[in-house]
Amino acid sequence: MKQDSKKQSRRDFITTTSLAVAGVTIVPRHVLGGSGFIAPSDKLVVAGVGIGGKGRSDLKSFYDSGKAEIAYLCDVDDRMAKESRERFPKAKYYHDWRELFDKESKHFDAVSVSTPDHNHAVIAMGAMQLGKHVYVQKPMTHDIYEARKLTEAAERYKVVTQMGNQGASGDGVRQLREWFDADIIGDVHTVYTWTNRPVWPQGIPWPAQSPSVPKELDWDLWLGTAPDKAYVDGLIPGSWRGWWDYGTGALGDLGCHLLEAPFSVLDLKYPTDVQATVGSVYTAFGERGYFKDSCPPSGYAILTFPKTSRTQGEVKLHWMDGGIKPMRPDELEPEEIMGDGNSGILFIGTKGKMMASEYAANPRLIPVSKTKEVTVPQRYERVKGGADGHYAQWVEGAIAGYGKAKLSAPFELSGPLTETVLMANLAIRVADIPKPRPNGKGFVYPGSNKLMKWDSGNMRITNYEEANQFVKREYRKGWGQL
Repeated sequence: MKQDSKKQSRRDFITTTSLAVAGVTIVPRHVLGGSGFIAPSDKLVVAGVGIGGKGRSDLKSFYDSGKAEIAYLCDVDDRMAKESRERFPKAKYYHDWRELFDKESKHFDAVSVSTPDHNHAVIAMGAMQLGKHVYVQKPMTHDIYEARKLTEAAERYKVVTQMGNQGASGDGVRQLREWFDADIIGDVHTVYTWTNRPVWPQGIPWPAQSPSVPKELDWDLWLGTAPDKAYVDGLIPGSWRGWWDYGTGALGDLGCHLLEAPFSVLDLKYPTDVQATVGSVYTAFGERGYFKDSCPPSGYAILTFPKTSRTQGEVKLHWMDGGIKPMRPDELEPEEIMGDGNSGILFIGTKGKMMASEYAANPRLIPVSKTKEVTVPQRYERVKGGADGHYAQWVEGAIAGYGKAKLSAPFELSGPLTETVLMANLAIRVADIPKPRPNGKGFVYPGSNKLMKWDSGNMRITNYEEANQFVKREYRKGWGQL
C-alpha cells in the first residue's frame, strides 16, 4: 500500500470509529456469519496489540489455554515486541493497530489490548465496532468518560469482554463474599485499601533533555491519543505510569486489583462523593514543588458509596498509596502482617473484620485464628485455575459467544470499578493544584480534602467545576474522539 493511501485508510478508520460511537453500527462478523458462526480453526483467533511486558504474558496465557491461536501481533516498539515475535513466529506483525484492523479484521475474532493506559479505549472501541471480543488490561481506560463509553459499547456490539483483573477470578474474593453472606462480620461500613506503589518515579518535573528517538520505536504511534511531545528517555517500559498524559499512577496500576473485592462483596457501583489529599515534594526550604505532568509521590482518597442491596447504609472506601497504610486492627497479633506487607484490603463490619492481600489472595478473618475456626458453605462456583484461569475464562467465553458464559470481569462490572479508580485519581489531581494566596505570598490548595459531589448519570462534579477537566480529555488531532 502506498504511504498516501495508508494514511487515508487510517483516517477513514478513525472517522468510522467516531461515527460508530455516535450510533452508526458496523455489522459484527458473527452476524455476517450467522448465529452459529464458529472460527474455522475451532479456536479463538487473537490479535495482540501491545505485546511486550504484561501483553507478552497475557498472550502466553491465552495460548496456554489450548483454545487460542495467536495470529497477529502489533507493537510500536520492536524491542518490546521481540520475545512475543519469537514465541509466535507464524503470527503476522504490525506496528500500527489501525493498519492491522484495516487489513486483517476478517481473519481474527478477538483483540487483546495491553498498551499504556492512554491508548486502551481507542483501540478497544475500534475492535468492538468490528464485532471483536476484547480483553483489556487494567485499568480499562485512562479517563472516566472512556470507561462509561466502553461499557455501553460492549452491550451495543454484543461482544465478550474481560478486563485484566485476575483477582476477580480468584478463590479469595469468593471466600470473602461467603463470609460476608454468612454474617460473620456483620454490616460493612468501612473498607481500607492500600499499596506501596508507585515503584517508579513520581512527583518529579518533566525531563528537560530531548534525546534521539530509538530506531526501534515509532514515537508518534506510541503517543497515540496523548499530546504531542518530544521523546524523552525513561518512559518505557513502565515509568510512563507516573505521568498523567499516559498513565494513571498507583491507582491505575493496583486500584482495580484492590478495589475489586469490596465491589464484589458489597455490590458497589458508583460513588456519590470523593475527597483526597496528596504527599508533597519540597524543592527548597519552604518551597513546595508542583509538577503538573507527574502524579504525586503519594495519595489518600476517600469515596462514599450509597446503600446497596448488600449493605445497611453508606460505605466509606479508603484508598492509600505511596506506602501510607491504615492503623493496625487491635485484633491483629503483633507478629501478623497487614495485608501482604505491601498491599492489602481491610473490611470493617459491625461484628468483625476481614482482610486480604493483593488480588484478594490469602483472605483472613481477624483475629486470624478465627479463619480456621469458622466454616461456611461454599456458595460461589470457583473459576477453574483460580486467578490464572482468568485468561482461559475469556477465551472460552468468546468462543461460546455473547451472553453464553459468565465472566469474572466483563465491562459491565469492570466499567464502574474503573470509573471509581479514576474518580479517586480525579480527586488526587485536584488536591495537588496550587492557587496563589490573595496577598501574593505562597500558595494554597483549595482542592485538598475538598468534598466533591459526583453526579454519576451526567459524569460531573457538581460543586467544583475545575475538577471536571479530568473527566474527559481531548485526543490529539488525528486520533478521533470517543
